[in-house]
Amino acid sequence: MSELAGVKVMVIDDSNTIRRSAEIFLGQAGCDVILAEDGFDALAKIADHHPDLIFVDVMMPRLDGYQTCSLIKKNPRFKATPVIMLSSKDGLFDRARGRMVGSDEYLTKPFTKDSLLAAVGAHVQQR
Repeated sequence: MSELAGVKVMVIDDSNTIRRSAEIFLGQAGCDVILAEDGFDALAKIADHHPDLIFVDVMMPRLDGYQTCSLIKKNPRFKATPVIMLSSKDGLFDRARGRMVGSDEYLTKPFTKDSLLAAVGAHVQQR
């Protein structure tokens, strides 16, 4: 049995392809996967599902990943929930900006199944 079995993971990304691949990788590891298309969609679902960990894409319409992460971290109920930024941009500035809004880690796309599961494993062990 995987140590990730039953872990509730939310994936917020405006790309259907990214959402589907993350869902498949995480699902194979036994995670409970909640998908959201953008920040607004995610904020409603976070309150309903209380995910253990959240992956958020940086570049999204309406509410970008930095704004979404900031809103999650400002909410006392979800402040401790690990948020991992997903981005195709791998600059120092992007990483620093992620840290400033409270993200716990920064993964570059395209991610691999291993990097995704390692990130979940690292943050969920801390519970």
